[in-house]
Amino acid sequence: MATTEVPQYKKKDFASDQEVRWCPGCGDYSILNAVQTVFARLGIPREKFVVVSGIGCSSRFPYYMNTYGMHTVHGRAPGIASGVKLANPDLSVWVVTGDGDALAIGGNHFIHALRRNIDIKILLFNNRIYGLTKGQASPTSPRGKRTASTPFGVLDPPFNPISVALGVGATFVARTVDRFGKHLQEVLERAARHKGSALVEIYQNCVIFNQGAYDYLTDKEGRYEHALYLEHGKPLRFGKDLEKGIRLNRWRPEVVRVDEVGEDELLVHDEKSPSPAEAFLLAQMDYPEFPVPLGVFRDVEAPSLEEEMVHQTEEIRQKTHEDLLDLLRGKNHWEVK
Repeated sequence: MATTEVPQYKKKDFASDQEVRWCPGCGDYSILNAVQTVFARLGIPREKFVVVSGIGCSSRFPYYMNTYGMHTVHGRAPGIASGVKLANPDLSVWVVTGDGDALAIGGNHFIHALRRNIDIKILLFNNRIYGLTKGQASPTSPRGKRTASTPFGVLDPPFNPISVALGVGATFVARTVDRFGKHLQEVLERAARHKGSALVEIYQNCVIFNQGAYDYLTDKEGRYEHALYLEHGKPLRFGKDLEKGIRLNRWRPEVVRVDEVGEDELLVHDEKSPSPAEAFLLAQMDYPEFPVPLGVFRDVEAPSLEEEMVHQTEEIRQKTHEDLLDLLRGKNHWEVK
């Protein structure tokens, strides 16, 4: 039987001929570079990729990818991507969305795509602002943030995308940062190889309306002092010399010095745990009280929706022996007079 050899791709093979139009310095450029680089490594034919987006600056993404793609309507990208995957399970389907697109008007589509464990990859660019529509507060804007729509400060508490995903049972949940190129690529590649729904929250800088939102994490000191890099099976340590760690004190995390308590006291990360409890605890940790967890929070196996649909369809076919003529002549029909 003849086999089709997959071409050896390079990053440039996934770049379209369209001029990339984001603001100079926008974090979207580095994410685009990372996605194109990772796609070239996956060994998947280029015609098997589909990139689906909603509305927002990030949603220009399909135009810049030399793959199949759709620029859809506000908040509906996960629903449309789900239809694409269910219609053709062999495709590698990716959703590109923003914090406003996914968590405001698209909230239900977002959570149900993850809940159903459809094998699509959702990249959520979180700049904590509405960029395309000129700087209004988004569902992830921090309390007190002054924006075009909240001139006296945001009053409502922000969404935590990681917690939302874990709450609906997502089987792969991760976080990375636009400026951390190597880490970004590693997380994207792991999401790509996961079978089932995957959420990758990407902290992304908006240079026009929310410049410096993540400076505490991306500056020279913050990369070590304010970031906690998650590694499965390893204790939670951070700091330039890994001198600090996280331990539990009556089910509450606390920052400790490793030389004072010993490494055995530290919480060991388990991304494979059937329960999302530990991952949810980590998702609640945030600056300035805690370092910001980066990497894979959860990666567990579960049947994907499209697999279960294929199995269900086959079972029904095996139980049904009627051909079309028998069906038309059967008892379940209407008599039109």
